[in-house]
Amino acid sequence: MIWAQDSSGGIGMGGTLPWHLPEDLAFFREQTRGHAVVMGRKQWESLPERVRPLPGRRNIVLTRDASYEAPGAETVRSLADALARVAGERAWIIGGGQVYAQAIDDADELVVTTIDGDYDVDVHAPVIGEDWTLVAREPGAGWTTAANGMRYAVERYERTGG
Repeated sequence: MIWAQDSSGGIGMGGTLPWHLPEDLAFFREQTRGHAVVMGRKQWESLPERVRPLPGRRNIVLTRDASYEAPGAETVRSLADALARVAGERAWIIGGGQVYAQAIDDADELVVTTIDGDYDVDVHAPVIGEDWTLVAREPGAGWTTAANGMRYAVERYERTGG
């Protein structure tokens, strides 16, 4: 799973990111390119049309609506269906909040960009529980400062229990 969050775990507001961090968008592209990405319908619809489907990736969209069409993507009715389709290949869960909450028990890796600050949000990331171990943090104990002045860090977690 991969997401960006503020210091309080907020990930979105009104179907959009409440910040603009180009370095994280580039990092996201680098991490997910060449792999499957699984997302909910709202996440799909929040993507700018010019990047739907996300290029260089197998796009899978979860929706309860059997008639829903996501041009250029595969649609599935459940997370279990999505996971069955990507079995044996590297895949990223990319949101939104409901999909993260459903998928965290099936994930084996989390890549989380934390932005230094609190934003006005209406969606939060799932809680990273005790069955996850922080295995890397860039840049160590500090923060990276983006070109626009925002401070952020990228953390990688692996499942160690549960």
